[in-house]
Amino acid sequence: MPVAITPRPLDPAERAVVELLLANEFPGAAELRAQVGLVRVVARWGAHSASVDLMVPEGAPRSSAGSGVVPVDATVVDASGSLFGEILLWTTAGHLSAIEFAWYGDEPPSALPDVEMITTEVRS
Repeated sequence: MPVAITPRPLDPAERAVVELLLANEFPGAAELRAQVGLVRVVARWGAHSASVDLMVPEGAPRSSAGSGVVPVDATVVDASGSLFGEILLWTTAGHLSAIEFAWYGDEPPSALPDVEMITTEVRS
């Protein structure tokens, strides 16, 4: 259940993750990159969740990416190199709408991983 928060800009870790995924080229990526400075975090997916809901103001460039997950696989490995999870960047109607940290394990992470732990590849 989302936990509403006072809207705020992306924190440094959130911004770094979003910029890493959007550094990849895919249809609509340029418009999504233009939204990064405008986006606001409006909710957490749980009290201690690293996943957040985003809102982009009306009038911001709208991406042709439409709605769904951006077409970038973002795999997260832990310090030992073991698969730990993945990052999903969601859009709704061409606007950034969520950062999801899906983890593979028992304990949910309370923070996003460092970008050095993430490898990205555009899905074909």
